[in-house]
Amino acid sequence: MAALAVVRDLRDVRAPVSAEELERFETEALAGLVLARASAGLTDGTIRGDVGHLEQVRT
Repeated sequence: MAALAVVRDLRDVRAPVSAEELERFETEALAGLVLARASAGLTDGTIRGDVGHLEQVRT
């Protein structure tokens, strides 16, 4: 049996983030990705390539 939950849009409650907050979030998320990929045993070159692709998408 599936359960239902009430979901609300947080954009109505929270103000838009500042450029500094967005930059801090991106840095923390990218650091977490790099740590997870390194923990999984990927090589530095592979991680560097992944990060490069993410930076291209962001740009």
